[in-house]
Amino acid sequence: MKTENHALILFSGGQDSATCLAWALERYAHVETIGFDYEQRHTVEMQCRQDVLREIKDAFPDWGAKLGQDHLLDLSVLGEISETSLTRDIEITEEGEGLPNTFVPGRNLIFLNFAAALGFGRGIHTLVAGMCEADFSGYPDCRKETLDATMRALSLGMDREFSLHTPLMFLSKAGAWELAEKLGGERLVTLINKHSHTCYKGVRGVHHDWGYGCADCPACTLRAKGWAQYVARP
Repeated sequence: MKTENHALILFSGGQDSATCLAWALERYAHVETIGFDYEQRHTVEMQCRQDVLREIKDAFPDWGAKLGQDHLLDLSVLGEISETSLTRDIEITEEGEGLPNTFVPGRNLIFLNFAAALGFGRGIHTLVAGMCEADFSGYPDCRKETLDATMRALSLGMDREFSLHTPLMFLSKAGAWELAEKLGGERLVTLINKHSHTCYKGVRGVHHDWGYGCADCPACTLRAKGWAQYVARP
């Protein structure tokens, strides 16, 4: 049975998914979260997921009342077959075809398949995720065309009409900060800055003005650039 006005969000604990979580909590009566342990080289995001959820419940009681079950799925097989700098202790580089070796082939497609399968059993056919094709590392599984095709296949294959909302799809990183401010004011911006995790290397020893991270990997570079543009607004 389809549960109306319920949503399931792909939630990693990063800046983008934390912003999308707030977006979903503004729009749906009940929001469940799903995360994936795919043997990524650092596990700090597993802790940050819980930190962000806890802080949102404390800082925004109305949103907290809408938060349902958090699901964490074991997708370790993805890490076993992925020779990337996110799943192996190797340097981050750009491959010959222009993709960085942080690209985990099939990751978002697999995530959406498992999210839909979980949603099927729980009667939740609305998915929310933080993919973006405007200000990202060039991952082909973040493109709207890819995601639309995936959702069409899932709807056909499960004989249920699934929908995917990607609030950040055409926003820059600065735009994502602006959306967070619009949704929850300075309180939400500060929460995401302090408690979310985006750094590919899992570094949380130093807090920069834009958040925690190594300040060197592509994820940190994008986040720092977006923060600088966000705070420089007139």
